[in-house]
Amino acid sequence: MVSKTDDIPASVPNCNPVDLADEAGDGAQDSNEPSKTRLKESCGCGHSADTAMVNGDGAHERTEEAESKQDGNGETDGGEESNEQEVIVIQDTGFTVKIQAPGTEPFDLQVSPQEMVQEIHQVLMDREDTCHRTCFSLQLDGNVLDNFAELKSIEGLQEGSLLKVVEEPYTVREARIHVRHIRDLLKSLDPSDAYNGVDCNSLSFLSIFTDGDLGDSGKRKKKGNEMEQIDCTPPEHILPGSKDRPLVPLQPQNKDWKPMQCLKVLTMSGWNPPPGNRKMHGDLMYLYIVTVEERHVSVTASTRGFYLNQSTTYTFNPKPANPSFLSHSLVELLSQISPAFKKNFTALQKKRVQRHPFERIATPFQVYSWTAPQVDHAMDCVRAEDAYTSRLGYEEHIPGQTRDWNEELQTTRELPRKNLPERLLRERAIFKVHSDFAAAATRGAMAVIDGNVMAINPGEETRMQMFIWNNIFFSLGFDVRDHYRELGGDAAAHAAPTNDLNGVRAYGAVDVEGLYTLGTVVVDYRGYRVTAQSIIPGILEREQEQSVIYGSIDFGKTVVSHSKYLELLDKTSRPLKVQRHNVLNEKDDTVELCSSVECKGIIGNDGRHYILDLLRTFPPDLNFLPVDGEELPPESKRQGFPRQHRHHLACLRQELIEAFVEHRYLLFMKMAALQLMQQKANKDAKTDLPAITETAGTPSESNADTTQTQTAASDSPSVTEASADATSQTENNASTASEAATDGEENASKPATNGSLEPAATQNGECKSPLEDPKSREVVLNACKAVGSISNTSFDIRFNPDIFSPGVRFPDDSADDVQKQKQLLKDTAAFLVSCQIPSLVKDCLDHSALPMDGATLTEALHQRGINVRYLGTVLEFVDKTPAKAQLEHFYRIGISELITRCAKHIFKTYLQGVELSALSAAVSHFLNCFLSSFPDAVAHLPADELVSRRKSRKRRNRVPGGGDNTAWASLTPSELWKNIASEAKSYYHFTIQCESVDQVVEKYGLQKSTLLREISIKTGIQILIKEYNFDSRHKPALTEEDILNIFPVVKHVNPKASDAFHFFQSGQAKVQQGFLKEGCELINEALNLFNNVYGAMHVEICACLRLLARLNYIMGDHPEALSNQQKAVLMSERVLGIEHPNTIQEYMHLALYCFANGQLSTALKLLYRARYLMLLVCGEDHPEMALLDSNIGLVLHGVMEYDLSLRFLENALTINTKYHGPRSLKVALSHHLVARVYESKAEFRSALQHEKEGYTIYKNQMGEAHEKTKESSEYLKYLTQQAVALQRTMNEIYKNGSNASIMPLKFTAPSMASVLEQLNIINGIIFIPLSQKDLENLKAEVQRRQQLQELGKLEEPAEDKPLELEDKIPID
Repeated sequence: MVSKTDDIPASVPNCNPVDLADEAGDGAQDSNEPSKTRLKESCGCGHSADTAMVNGDGAHERTEEAESKQDGNGETDGGEESNEQEVIVIQDTGFTVKIQAPGTEPFDLQVSPQEMVQEIHQVLMDREDTCHRTCFSLQLDGNVLDNFAELKSIEGLQEGSLLKVVEEPYTVREARIHVRHIRDLLKSLDPSDAYNGVDCNSLSFLSIFTDGDLGDSGKRKKKGNEMEQIDCTPPEHILPGSKDRPLVPLQPQNKDWKPMQCLKVLTMSGWNPPPGNRKMHGDLMYLYIVTVEERHVSVTASTRGFYLNQSTTYTFNPKPANPSFLSHSLVELLSQISPAFKKNFTALQKKRVQRHPFERIATPFQVYSWTAPQVDHAMDCVRAEDAYTSRLGYEEHIPGQTRDWNEELQTTRELPRKNLPERLLRERAIFKVHSDFAAAATRGAMAVIDGNVMAINPGEETRMQMFIWNNIFFSLGFDVRDHYRELGGDAAAHAAPTNDLNGVRAYGAVDVEGLYTLGTVVVDYRGYRVTAQSIIPGILEREQEQSVIYGSIDFGKTVVSHSKYLELLDKTSRPLKVQRHNVLNEKDDTVELCSSVECKGIIGNDGRHYILDLLRTFPPDLNFLPVDGEELPPESKRQGFPRQHRHHLACLRQELIEAFVEHRYLLFMKMAALQLMQQKANKDAKTDLPAITETAGTPSESNADTTQTQTAASDSPSVTEASADATSQTENNASTASEAATDGEENASKPATNGSLEPAATQNGECKSPLEDPKSREVVLNACKAVGSISNTSFDIRFNPDIFSPGVRFPDDSADDVQKQKQLLKDTAAFLVSCQIPSLVKDCLDHSALPMDGATLTEALHQRGINVRYLGTVLEFVDKTPAKAQLEHFYRIGISELITRCAKHIFKTYLQGVELSALSAAVSHFLNCFLSSFPDAVAHLPADELVSRRKSRKRRNRVPGGGDNTAWASLTPSELWKNIASEAKSYYHFTIQCESVDQVVEKYGLQKSTLLREISIKTGIQILIKEYNFDSRHKPALTEEDILNIFPVVKHVNPKASDAFHFFQSGQAKVQQGFLKEGCELINEALNLFNNVYGAMHVEICACLRLLARLNYIMGDHPEALSNQQKAVLMSERVLGIEHPNTIQEYMHLALYCFANGQLSTALKLLYRARYLMLLVCGEDHPEMALLDSNIGLVLHGVMEYDLSLRFLENALTINTKYHGPRSLKVALSHHLVARVYESKAEFRSALQHEKEGYTIYKNQMGEAHEKTKESSEYLKYLTQQAVALQRTMNEIYKNGSNASIMPLKFTAPSMASVLEQLNIINGIIFIPLSQKDLENLKAEVQRRQQLQELGKLEEPAEDKPLELEDKIPID
């Protein structure tokens, strides 16, 4: 589906978080609104929310499917039916073949007809018994199979065929591949690549907590005696109330990682390459090897295999040794000469194969770790070779040439996309090229900054240099030749690349055929910003002036246009909400554009139409762009806008544009409905026509005014109610309006997410029914005017991105339009401040948004279209909110994000003045000034390693920036904090009154571990993992030895798997309607498609697996839930990071499923791990911690650790009371859980006290008659009886002394089932016991409602549902 922008989660219609009562999972399933099903699923629209979904309304996916049929590009994509057919085609049935390798028994292998022969090669190179072979062919009946042939195209290959593995002669390339593969096998358990952030390796620690693979451990352990062996006491630092935040447990030591040494040295010999006469004997290269037994040998790789030769370190004698041990594989050779190698290599391969595949597979984009242990630096031939040959084009891919990135990126875009298999192939290719390009661009950018690449303009000053490496063009983020002088100089040059990247992302998502963007990656490394772009063919040969045939190269002084570009860009104007408009060029001629003037069109030598410089794809943000003579609406002015910003490139986010258009659409519908209703009323009252026209005219005029005032007024404190109100009203209004306006055509009542929303009458090209009626036409016209639509007959809002651009002039005849556009921009700026920020805060108050760290906070802001530069405004808004106490966690995360971002800005310029040899000293000094309590942090100038500094001074200008190389050493903590405070004031307009880190920590309740993590992640610093004492006043916390590395921070486009995503959404919708089976099938299908496009590792696959696990669990398949959730945890660790908030959540889910599978000790270990990570990331005072502690408390209660259990449950009670208010149902549940533990301890008085509290809450919130209240009162009665019985027994003992006849009291440990039931409740999984008949009735009811819904007649939402489930799925 081409011109769809659903991939960018904007606000999806009908999914506004209508005011919710308490969340699901309070144990009270239908608190105040029995009619709404609450569901903490994000329905793909950016509220990861307990959004109240109105039953049928939530299923807007179906209409979207239908809508895509009449999509702009005439692509038919019939709804799900045809998709399912297509899917079946893809999954052809597999068959089994026998494989016979030399020296092994034949074995069976399951293959599918789609596979290539090459994939069998890969399997064999991974299998334990054949992994040492790389140079072989597969033969069927003596015929060699072509590596790139699909299995189905091979004659005679069928079920049971025997494939022989035949050793082939080596070439130099094959010999190198073989050595590299053997080295990979030797290093397969060694985590150093993950620590060093190379080859897409990353860390995962799950297996340490589950003792290997969960699947088996369930069967291995005897469940009966598990109770006795558990040691439940967590380490001190995990207990509630502990202030200690150690760093070392973040990376527990894995016993497998002390690698068994197979060899001491394996490296290329100094005798390479073989001299001519030896080449003619078949020598390809020489290796030098030292075995564990200290035997030094020299090995020849020849065409026939590997053998020992007679060379030594100093004498060259290539003759074979005696015996020469000629072997086709290096492993076979080494096994013969070194017993230790043989033993350890076998053991190593066993371990390697036992690891979960998800621990080994490469991730699509590199993930860097901000901490690492001290790793021994061992000799490694391949690494050394890679570093120096710079592995330019990864010769494995394309023999003998570097990759033409531009050609690859554009060709994949041109692949056909008529049906599902084609689209999958295309998306897979696009994704693969993008991830390779991002990796290459990152390596190139680092090489550029490290000074390893020659500039293409070496004569110029370093800041102005440009570079080409590996067919990628690199430029630095400085204002070269005063290009951005008008717009804010270097600050603008720094912001432009990310804006440009957002533009590339947006145009890429719209995906118009024939319009091409450049591959773009933005890399921040060592204080420099580098933009990497693919190169348009031919652009380097000609001057820019000649090549630009559309747009402007001087910000609008000279402008040109081109009909083909207008035609192509016109297709993007609706989804991107860009208005076609005219501007004047230098000759005062009118030029028509359909983008901003900076957007340049260049036709490459390959004939493709490229657009570049998309930095103004989205309209400017007037809150940060003061313009003389322009007044902002009062909502903005009240908050102190417009504010001066560093640069003039501040623009609105795409999410905001979508939300604003959505908001205006609702207004439009309301107005039209109101007027039509008035007309109807008039019709009924009078029959003479002339009067009607008058009445119809007047109310609409006045009505237009009311909407204007209404938008203006919505900034009052009650804005949140107002907006919630608006949404709830529109449900009825919109449907009546659309019925009236379009005779019940359903398309109209559904706001289409992509672009203009017209009454269906005009959609079909000819005017139908009521719009021919002049009155209705007038109604629509009035409504259009009122909401600022660019069309008079339909709702269509677009923005002119050139408004307020300095240097752009508009012709006089469009003055009116320009005025309208200015107003629209002001309204949008006001909308951000008056609607989006309050709605974010409201979502945090009702916990539908739960940021845990800087990254998740930024994501929450971005989903609502709020730029991070508004962070100060958001924090001020929180500060003024009456319920400030319940937003403390949010405020704290916001402050720490603001401070670390300010520190990052300062760090950037600080680093630019540091020469490479002083880097670690400078970084540790900066961190000491930032975090250490030591008042006079002194920098150690690294004069100690190498003396003579005088000579090196002359060569200063090698690195971009130059400058005084020791200025950094004079930074002091007080100066740094002064700078942070002034940066906060000037950039975020926020006042931090603190002069040192300790004051900040004290005043805002931050923790230094959090600040350290945030600043390291933002700047790419990697530090040694050990305990740092930041509070010492006597010595600085870090030394230069503690800084291990500095990594790039990379921004790139994430291509999407659109079909998979639609399946995923439909699956979610099905689940929301209670059709679990169907939902499960759709989500499994989505998982298949995701795997098809992304490979095995990706964030979206992680979300998919989590939801699947949840469904498996609800449907009672616990082992399957466990296996899927285990994959989700591993993937989250690998793709997002080991302590990312999502990973913490995945750990919690996994613990629940472990408990359900009877693996109690594992469940506890996982929960403790989650608690440790959460303490490190955001501290104890966070609403999510209450859920975690309730889980831990319940499990401990289950294993009869009552005192420990109480510590966690009482902490959960405190946190719940603080964040949900003392009257919340969550708090009632917490009281009940605590009471149960006291009951188990036979402390009935305390138990009664807590249960009474709970009972009171239930009674006040739900009324006497509610089952929760009844349950609670039953439990109170029971406790009272127990207490009385206990008292009686005690009295008996007092009275009769020891010979009293005592009735034994029943102290039962809680049954696992009852603990599990409570666990399910707190985790928001509620099973409602229904008989088969109930289920049938429910199904029928749901279907009936859906049919009504289709007719657009349904106004009241569906009632009870077979289940509720609540989960947060982030959908990028």
